[in-house]
Amino acid sequence: MNKVFVLGSFVVDLMCRTPHLPARGETVFGGPFKLGPGGKGSNQAVAAKRAGADVTFMTKLGQDEFGALAQKTFAAEGLPSKYIYTTPDAETGAALIMVEDGSAENMITVSVGACHHVSDAEVLAAEKDIAASKVFLTQFETNLSATFLGLSLAQKHSVTTILNPAPVQKVSREKLKGLDYITPNETEATHLSGIPVTDMESAAKAAQWFLDSGVGTVLLTMGEKGVLVMNRDMSTFVPAYDIGQPADTTGAGDAFNGGFACALAEGKELTEAVRFGCAVAAICVTRVGTAPAMPKRQEVEALMAQGRVRKVA
Repeated sequence: MNKVFVLGSFVVDLMCRTPHLPARGETVFGGPFKLGPGGKGSNQAVAAKRAGADVTFMTKLGQDEFGALAQKTFAAEGLPSKYIYTTPDAETGAALIMVEDGSAENMITVSVGACHHVSDAEVLAAEKDIAASKVFLTQFETNLSATFLGLSLAQKHSVTTILNPAPVQKVSREKLKGLDYITPNETEATHLSGIPVTDMESAAKAAQWFLDSGVGTVLLTMGEKGVLVMNRDMSTFVPAYDIGQPADTTGAGDAFNGGFACALAEGKELTEAVRFGCAVAAICVTRVGTAPAMPKRQEVEALMAQGRVRKVA
């Protein structure tokens, strides 16, 4: 059984490349402009599906053109429509993304729209399918009441839980207790723990804060360097794959989370599952976009077989 249940957002990505990320009040000529499917939940669901998982996705859309694009995307990816809810009372979400030429670094503003209105009743309606899953994956891009209700249902049925705390929101430390995995990046770990993450030593201190909060395992993602993996029994660093100059880093975190969830659902050992997630992310950043940039299973396995990882200073 390799079933993964993803609760999260769909937003349309409105992306423009720019020679440099603009300063406050600055207007910059950019291009090209691209419009396409995105949102952390949708990206992670697509990443897991393409990597080989049997994925069920829950989100909420507006009854508009962006919602129609979402439905078309899900059908093309083979994601079931059972828990794709719609509402006439909110628009489908959108993300404004600027990607800097050269560095491929980005700035993003998200209007989550309809996916901020997933109701408790809609989450409860999925309890049977959540219980039948191997892994439950969610983020902070839907309303927190739905997010934590979904996590509690998964925990009730002993389903492995992964929380990607992005975009970062302040939540009580108590809410983290009992999570199997949490996957913050350096910025998110800093905001949640209050410990500035600037190097490996501070990353380990922040990871320990999550462990002390009752999380089982911390996967602190550190961009092109790799992932710090810590739990009560081990601490190790899994280096990123060396793929040369990235084209667009926007979908890297989502690619990692989707790939990691897929690998866990297949029963892979922890560090091997992290390596698998790193491989999915590495391929993703060589392409422009988010969901469309997610690699297929054979591509991931080919990169892992090459074994080209970055040297960690």
